[in-house]
Amino acid sequence: MITGKNYIGNVLSSIGNVTFKTFNPQTNTENEIIYTEASIIEIEKATELATKAYKVFKTISGAKKSEFLNEIATEIEALGDELIQTYCSETGLPEKRAIGERGRTVFQLRSFANLVQEGSWVEAAIDTAKPNRQPIPKVDIRKMYVPLGPIVVFGASNFPLAYSTAGGDTVAAFAAGCPVIVKSHPMHAGTGELVASAIIKAAENTGMPNGVFSNLNSSGIEIGEVLVKHPQVKAVGFTGSINGGRALYDMAAKRKEPIPVFAEMGSINPVIILPNATKNEGEKWAKTYANSITLGSGQFCTNPGLILGIKGDELSNFIKILSEEIVKIEPSCMLHPNIIGAYESNKEKMIAQQGLQTAATINNEVLKNYGRQLITTVEGATFLANTTLHQEVFGPFSMAVQCENIQQLETIISKLEGQLTGTILSENNEIKNYPTIVSELQNRVGRIIFNGVPTGVEVCPSMVHGGPYPASTDSRFTAVGVNSIKRWVRPFSFQSWPNELLPDELKNENPLGILRLIDGKLTKDSIT
Repeated sequence: MITGKNYIGNVLSSIGNVTFKTFNPQTNTENEIIYTEASIIEIEKATELATKAYKVFKTISGAKKSEFLNEIATEIEALGDELIQTYCSETGLPEKRAIGERGRTVFQLRSFANLVQEGSWVEAAIDTAKPNRQPIPKVDIRKMYVPLGPIVVFGASNFPLAYSTAGGDTVAAFAAGCPVIVKSHPMHAGTGELVASAIIKAAENTGMPNGVFSNLNSSGIEIGEVLVKHPQVKAVGFTGSINGGRALYDMAAKRKEPIPVFAEMGSINPVIILPNATKNEGEKWAKTYANSITLGSGQFCTNPGLILGIKGDELSNFIKILSEEIVKIEPSCMLHPNIIGAYESNKEKMIAQQGLQTAATINNEVLKNYGRQLITTVEGATFLANTTLHQEVFGPFSMAVQCENIQQLETIISKLEGQLTGTILSENNEIKNYPTIVSELQNRVGRIIFNGVPTGVEVCPSMVHGGPYPASTDSRFTAVGVNSIKRWVRPFSFQSWPNELLPDELKNENPLGILRLIDGKLTKDSIT
């Protein structure tokens, strides 16, 4: 029997004595490999090594960090079929999804590698001295971003690669100059360990300090709690439920030294279908959204869980077609018995709410761990009065709210909790007649989609994957794209500092050739 290990720095260790296995939801059986729960001693070792590594890693050049990130990408690709097979066996997701997510993970790594290689991301700002300024002479002040320190990242249940061991949080922290300790998600410990081995090998190949990365296995919440409370940890990245993210946020706030928790949490991603779009394009959008709601068995943080429209024959027809189309789609496997258990429980909780009606469901028997899609509908007044109806049902579920008029639609949007995305479906220039809807929706979301679907998050500099609470714990930041690096840094100023002792980013000569703000002007020029 193969025994799973915890990756502590560049050393393999398995001194804990609590074990667990991952689960294959397609076969409804446990996988064979046994994983060992990390011990308190391992946690202390990981944090100690990360603290020591930080002193070196924060000084490593962008060029060397770029080499490290590119090497991680190369080593992940070198894992080949073993990674894909392990991923599928632990998630029930198809091979095509695994290959696509691996591609996204590699792309993220190479994107951050390019970012730190170029170097302007530090936003260097220089205000040169003006000793003769009256009445008060001006001193020389120079600012840039510097890394926070060791970061703890929690692996996500629904993205074993792109949001986990070498996912966006980890890669952004590495790019910033922060060592990372990953608390691996127990549902895909094997996938996590394979990726961890790739990171460790890349660190060794590129000469990164021992402790720049550690991976800790855990089947429960206790190890995560210890890590968040540990005085050497300086920030936390989390993707998951509102309850989990809020618990970590509160825990971090109660520390003697509070630290930031960047949690991307629940979202029902409202979709507003305007009257003309409902009337003239309702069938098209109904078919499109039947596919979006069931994509990946609804296990996306951007799943469209709420559809808002104006009550009438057109909206009723839209709901009818959506219901007919969605039951044509074969149910698919969900990630884990716990995930589908929560889905079924939350569905029952919703169905039990007064005034909610079922528009479409699948009553036929399906394979074990397969999620049956559900469409419900409710009156706007009922939705406004019952905030339970606002809660996320993680899975292939959506609710259509029939609003009495535009004014009620605007009120509902304004009273929604914070969301990752909002979508407006409009015919031609119809949207121009509803500026208040656009404004109210903008206040509640991190990203607005026009005539599309929210599922699918492009990894690019202009992407915002975040939003007002509870979509995230800090709406000023994104969890996707190179700008997510700003979560793991803080601004820092040098005043009247000798030029030769400044970081290269702030030296007069501009040896890195980066774009800097000098006395209010963006330039790559040196200071003479």
